[in-house]
Amino acid sequence: MSERAKREETVDVVWTGSWVAERLGVELVGDGELRDLLGLALRRNPKRAHLLVSNVLGKHVPQKPSVVYGAGFELGERVRDLLGEAEARQAVVLGYAETATGLGHAVADGLGVAPYLHSTRRPVAGVARAGGFEESHSHATSHLLLPEDPALLSPTPSGAPLVLVDDEFSTGNTVLNTIRALHELYPRERYVIVALADMRSVEDRGRLTEFADEIGARVDLVARSAGTVLLPEGVLERGQSLVAAQEAKQDATAPGSGTAGDASARPAPVPARIELAWPAGIPDGGRHGFTPEHRAALEAALPAMAARLDEALGDARRVLVLGFEELMYAPLRLGTALEQVSAAEVRYSTTTRSPVLALDDPGYAIRSRLVFPAHDDPADGPGDRYAYNVAGAGFDAVVAVVDSAADTPALHAPDGLLARLAAHTDHVLLAVVPSYTPPCAAASPPAAVPSRAAVSSQVAERQEPPMLPEPLRGPVFSSYAADDVGWLLQDFSDTELEAPTEEREEAIQSGGAHYAESLPVEYQPTPQYQDLFKAALDTSAARVARAVGTVTETVLAERSPRPVLVSLARAGTPVGVLMRRWAQYRYGLDLPHYAVSIVRGRGIDANALRWLAAHHDPADVVFVDGWTGKGAITRELAAALAEFEGFNPEIAVLADPGGCVRTYGTREDFLIPSACLNSTVSGLISRTVLRADLVGPEDFHGAKFYRELAATDVSGHFIDTVADRFGEVVDAVDADVKELLAADRAPTWEGWAAVERISEEYGIHDVNLVKPGVGETTRVLLRRVPWKILAKRGAGADLDHVRLLAEQRGVEVEEVDELPYTCVGLIHPQFTRGATGADGRAVAAK
Repeated sequence: MSERAKREETVDVVWTGSWVAERLGVELVGDGELRDLLGLALRRNPKRAHLLVSNVLGKHVPQKPSVVYGAGFELGERVRDLLGEAEARQAVVLGYAETATGLGHAVADGLGVAPYLHSTRRPVAGVARAGGFEESHSHATSHLLLPEDPALLSPTPSGAPLVLVDDEFSTGNTVLNTIRALHELYPRERYVIVALADMRSVEDRGRLTEFADEIGARVDLVARSAGTVLLPEGVLERGQSLVAAQEAKQDATAPGSGTAGDASARPAPVPARIELAWPAGIPDGGRHGFTPEHRAALEAALPAMAARLDEALGDARRVLVLGFEELMYAPLRLGTALEQVSAAEVRYSTTTRSPVLALDDPGYAIRSRLVFPAHDDPADGPGDRYAYNVAGAGFDAVVAVVDSAADTPALHAPDGLLARLAAHTDHVLLAVVPSYTPPCAAASPPAAVPSRAAVSSQVAERQEPPMLPEPLRGPVFSSYAADDVGWLLQDFSDTELEAPTEEREEAIQSGGAHYAESLPVEYQPTPQYQDLFKAALDTSAARVARAVGTVTETVLAERSPRPVLVSLARAGTPVGVLMRRWAQYRYGLDLPHYAVSIVRGRGIDANALRWLAAHHDPADVVFVDGWTGKGAITRELAAALAEFEGFNPEIAVLADPGGCVRTYGTREDFLIPSACLNSTVSGLISRTVLRADLVGPEDFHGAKFYRELAATDVSGHFIDTVADRFGEVVDAVDADVKELLAADRAPTWEGWAAVERISEEYGIHDVNLVKPGVGETTRVLLRRVPWKILAKRGAGADLDHVRLLAEQRGVEVEEVDELPYTCVGLIHPQFTRGATGADGRAVAAK
């Protein structure tokens, strides 16, 4: 804990508004709680120089999540008592962006039965605006209303009250403008204004009654505390001059690390990403509406999400859960749940758009400031964002909670929020909540467009693809750990997709179906075959570890110092996990890793690429596969990526016996044990599926999670066994990399030439039925109807499992000379139902 944090824990007698009050003559007068509730700060704002800084809002001042949530919840209970049960059940709660989105949601929770909506400054493509308004004194003024259900704002019956929640009620202009604008569209008989502090001047207090008479409705006010700010003549000009003088002083002394008056930042590690398992279909907040049913589902899921956070935090003693601008409620509730399960001291605050002067003085409310660029592609263009009172506050862990729309390259940039946080704490964790987009592309606007300039015109947004879901992660999908890989796939676990191997082969070769439209029945290895896998793993683990290290080091040296690994599911996925483990072992890097689908003849999953481009710099993406055969997928990827700007089509592979790529661990054709099995060595995930009735134009491709095979799963065992050998191969890897970086590694496509020759010599006349290399041959024996196996004469233990599988399926193994691969699998060239193994004959022509 920092000295300043220790001092604040024991001494808290200085009012955090005294610095401003003494220099500007500002007075805060009101009830006894007011000074405990509010401090003062200064900001660059042409309309109001001072800022009331709430100690219980959870925006600028880190506070216990339970205190923040409790403040709003208690106000909601008071509103329920005011309205009575009957009207409370008809009420709708509206919160203000950005500072009161969490407060308003807590008020709705206190009401218990009310749906919630908050205004937003983020337009959402395809969602029509149901209204809008301006905020008179805010740094950013325009508010949009984007309910999923337009009827949410329509009072039925007309007496249904609208509850409007803001952090403070000062001049009253913002709230009254809102009510006036909405009353023209959706007139109702009753409004309730809710605020933490009623700070109206004596002159403004009479306006509320006059306004209610003007619109012919009842308007009530519920506030936790009441008072006013007395401002002397010329305070705006003096405040602006004081801000300018302090900023000039700080500019002359600060090292420019993105922190006001702060020490230089140290290099930022990649933050650990926590898979929350946010419940499907539950909105991330109230931007499009949040119903009591949503509330119940979230409450049920919170304990498990908090447990995951607590486990990831380890022995952290002082933790900050940091929300993101309008995303206040989700991190707040994660914080309240974390308080229940963690022994750590938990605090909560959020980032903001508002620029405020930071000054390290006990009598000033904003002690420190982190500055970083916006990272959610805001509609009003790029700009600075801020996190206050984080630097120097003694947090030994920070959990940054953002929605998926804000999980962009800017968030992870060297000057981004995560890097700024890492300069002030040893442990930065990232939790991403899926951004909710209503299923309907756009709601119909009201028939009448309001005439007042304060209300946004109801113009439907340009239609764009909806927001894609977050990656699937273990243990919900796959047996890999959540951090090992995120699957950019749909979960088809409950869909019947398997067909007998013979039926699939007949359909594929007759042109009646594509191989990606169904799944083979998952091969269940015999005890003898399982023993063979274990023996092969023991024998080759060091060899695999060396290839993993070599390809990873080559990627780090030539492609990117912080690559985003994207494995081609599923053969590439164990390799991607191992490359990620090597980067952790050797350099402490926590590289992102995703798995995507690519299908021969259909291309790569375009929606997965769209998701990657939205969350990472495409130039950092490195595609990963297990091995090359004849290079068909290499060519497929290059062709598919021609339509997508910024992605490098070059694949990094563990083994490149076909001479198809420049980035590889070895060009030897050896047994990679993960090729011996199917899902049970690949996180229990099936091969990927692409079928028109299951995968729409805006969907990811799909796959199944075979949970029922957990008893025979060796995915983790394979990864751990290879990773345990990293230490003994480091010197060999360094030598290999030095040699490779200096060598001519241009693809020779030797494998493709060999495949074409074999296809003609054996009368197949279709290169797609020739599968070269140990890995591809194994796939033929496990998934397809094999005709025969060509084995390089003298090949040893690398082919033991191939010989066993061939024996079990009655397939001939023919030893040949001058084969560039250890073996080649030939798929039956003219399969008909009932033909098996070597009983078929090659056709003379196709």
